[in-house]
Amino acid sequence: PLKVLGSENSFDIFIKANGGGLAGQAQAVKLGIARALCTVVPENQQRLLRSLGLLTRDSRIKERRMFGLKKARKASQFSKR
Repeated sequence: PLKVLGSENSFDIFIKANGGGLAGQAQAVKLGIARALCTVVPENQQRLLRSLGLLTRDSRIKERRMFGLKKARKASQFSKR
């Protein structure tokens, strides 16, 4: 988000992320920085961030385990006979 707006040297950012994996933490940091910038930058730059997908949360979540299966989609091996 900082490179998009051309303000890499304008802010000092200290981040602590926990939980999830590396990619998930990186995406959370990107979203947090973009949301924080929205309070500082004008409206037209907010539209730019939104059009690039920087203000959109990744809505994929872990699927719940279903009854009769071992995991969310893993079933026991099918036997014909």
